[in-house]
Amino acid sequence: MAACDFSDPRIDEGIRLFNEGEYFACHDVLEDFWSELTCPEKPFFQGLIQTAVALFHFEEGNLGGARRMSISARGYMSRFAPSLGGIDVERLLSDLEVCFYELCLPHLSYPADIQLRAELIPKIHRQVD
Repeated sequence: MAACDFSDPRIDEGIRLFNEGEYFACHDVLEDFWSELTCPEKPFFQGLIQTAVALFHFEEGNLGGARRMSISARGYMSRFAPSLGGIDVERLLSDLEVCFYELCLPHLSYPADIQLRAELIPKIHRQVD
C-alpha cells in the first residue's frame, strides 16, 4: 500500500473550508479525496470527514448525530496522533473533546438544550514544509 499524497490540493481546500465553518462543503471535498485513497492513512481522512459532519449536525441541532459522529471521528483519528501530514492531530482531538464534552457526558435524559459554542469550535492546524 502506497503512502498518502499529502500535497493533494483537496486537503488544503478541505482544511480551509473546515476552518471557515463550511462543514458540508468540507465534507464534499474531503470525501472526494478519501474515495480515491488506498493508503494506510485513509481512516484518518474518514475521521476528518466525520468531524466535519459532527460539527454540521451540532450546528443544526441534531445532537444524536453530532455525538455519534464525534465519537467515531475521534476513534478513527486517534491512532494518527500526534501529527500526520503536518496536521496537528493531537490538538484537533483535544479541541474536539472540549467542544463536544457536554454533549458526550452520560445524561439521565436526552441533552436537548445543548448548543454548539462558537468559542469552542476546533480548527485544523497544519504546517507544511
